[in-house]
Amino acid sequence: MNQSTDLIDRRAAREKVRVAPAHARSWQLVNALWTEQYDAAQLGRADAVILDIEDAVDDSKKDLARSHVGEWLASGGSAWVRINDVSTDAWAADVEALAGVAGLAGVVLAKTENSSDITDTFRALGGTTPVAALIESALGVEEAVAIARAEGTFRLAFGGGDYRKDTGAENTPLAMAYPRSRLVVASRIGGLTGPIDTPTVSSTHGVIREQCADGVAMGMTGKLCLDGDQPGVINESMSPTSADVAWAVDFVDSFEAGGRVIRDGSDKPRLARAEMILLRAEYFRISRP
Repeated sequence: MNQSTDLIDRRAAREKVRVAPAHARSWQLVNALWTEQYDAAQLGRADAVILDIEDAVDDSKKDLARSHVGEWLASGGSAWVRINDVSTDAWAADVEALAGVAGLAGVVLAKTENSSDITDTFRALGGTTPVAALIESALGVEEAVAIARAEGTFRLAFGGGDYRKDTGAENTPLAMAYPRSRLVVASRIGGLTGPIDTPTVSSTHGVIREQCADGVAMGMTGKLCLDGDQPGVINESMSPTSADVAWAVDFVDSFEAGGRVIRDGSDKPRLARAEMILLRAEYFRISRP
């Protein structure tokens, strides 16, 4: 078997077991100029891979980055692509280069600040490509509900670094609580899966788990990351634990055995939590006890 055939087979095998993007936990950003990392990222542990032609690429090299991405996608690769924001000339070049390209899983729109940013992008790409809104500013956070409801919005994501630059906020759970909550509430109103949290830059597993826990506590269901060593920890940290699943199974069984009778006001929220845990366990193929 030659290498190209082997690669095709491995890609197909990886895509067959990949978590659906609507429920993806780890979203790995890869500089679009680093073509040698494309295949490794697609075949790695990340639920979703994002080839980055925005902040990771200097303006003078964006045409080269688009060419690399287009060629790889056309050759059988599959990934999301982070594109430049609608206020730039690069946005038009991005959507023109990507529209209709086989292998494009979706786009992540940088610096989304209003609903028309999403709708214009969605329509420019042909009206079928999912668009994840990367919200990175105070205005974007305040417009989150309208963005979540916009035609073409697939999920919301939080760009904490640019948000802190815009607002002067510190990188602490307390300082990040408001924008995270806004995105969580907006996602619920818009009928979207919980949002994707800001990137983690640490390579220390304990720190990654702690940062994931901060996001999960707020209602985030995914996390951006920057290298292939992080997704495995993120996936584990943002999935229900075996103890969570055991509790959910016991609670639902008890509720069913009792004739689905609501005993007090705490039953409904606990039932909703149990059902969500079991649903997420199914998404991530976590066995029930």
